[in-house]
Amino acid sequence: MIRKAKAVWRGTGRDGSGVLSTDSGVLAETPYSFKTRFESEKGTNPEELIAAAHAGCFTMALAFQLQRAGYTPTELSTEAAVTLEQDGAGFRISRSALTLRAQVPNLDEAAFARMASDAEKNCPVSKVLKAEIHIGCEGDLIRDPGRCPIEVSSSRSMHCLQQAQ
Repeated sequence: MIRKAKAVWRGTGRDGSGVLSTDSGVLAETPYSFKTRFESEKGTNPEELIAAAHAGCFTMALAFQLQRAGYTPTELSTEAAVTLEQDGAGFRISRSALTLRAQVPNLDEAAFARMASDAEKNCPVSKVLKAEIHIGCEGDLIRDPGRCPIEVSSSRSMHCLQQAQ
């Protein structure tokens, strides 16, 4: 299964803006910009989307854990708080903190804690937050045949998909 999203940006980092769209249509040219990311302008930002993905994935993984063990939750509510920190000249996501509120009849605390921990470890979004990143290069900015114009750290890999002349 492959899920896709697209980002289109126009202009500079601070003064430009972009839109995000998903194949499902849930995001359809949803605006994002410096102001939606670092100030409080209406729109979204990458960290908010990562937080939503992490909360949703973890909560669903836990629901499946509970189901396999024979429990039906009344409600599972998870908030993910993603921390964006300065990292040299750029930024990094340093943490995703999950806060879970749950109502699960007839389940003891120790078993619940075990299942919640397993759900966090096995949630695909938790795994991707620790994953190797692959970057594909396409487009007219590639001027040197045989070389991608992106520096990638040793923990990441890349693949040049197309080279423009």
